[in-house]
Amino acid sequence: MELWHCVSARSFRPLWLIEELGLECELRMLPFPPRSERREYLNENPLGTVPLLVDGATRMSESAAICQYLAARRGSALNVAVSESEYGAFLNFLHFGEATLTFPQTLVLRYRYFEPAERRQPQVAEDYARWFLSRLRSLEGHLGESREFLCAGRFTAADVSVGYALMLASHLGFDVQFPPAVAAYWQRLRARPAFSRALEREREAAIAQGIDCTPSPDLRA
Repeated sequence: MELWHCVSARSFRPLWLIEELGLECELRMLPFPPRSERREYLNENPLGTVPLLVDGATRMSESAAICQYLAARRGSALNVAVSESEYGAFLNFLHFGEATLTFPQTLVLRYRYFEPAERRQPQVAEDYARWFLSRLRSLEGHLGESREFLCAGRFTAADVSVGYALMLASHLGFDVQFPPAVAAYWQRLRARPAFSRALEREREAAIAQGIDCTPSPDLRA
């Protein structure tokens, strides 16, 4: 397998899951944003976005879908089977991490940091920051005081999906506003050995391939 990745981008989701699964994978690092900084990458992925996972004839560019694919194909406990009662919750949180929690943060990134100064929109960025934080209420209620992970009584690919959104939020400084159960959950995720291994593998690959190791939060708009 090959995984194309930018430091701290959405492609960290499949990298983290690959470490959880103990899979062999060639990590190809790109400068951010690759569509402008590494134009030849468009030959691999015309969208110019990361991740790109290449697994034989399979090519995938959606981070949550890659996590579902890897967990299902490898038959691991990180997947939740159709026959399990919390299969629906698994799918819901897998996509909640991207569509509900990551999306508003990309607009904060765009209109607070990435646009030229004259095109920045502080009010838009603030509105979407509040939107993101308000969406954490449902996560807080779900976790409550006793739920360690999101579904099926174990750590799954859904936790990787939501965990990346919390990682991005920490880069933006939103973690100081996490409600208590979310903050405790984020600490549990960060303490996982595979999470630390993914960060270290990212750093080592970036240095070896001449890529700046400074976190570059993902933006696809």
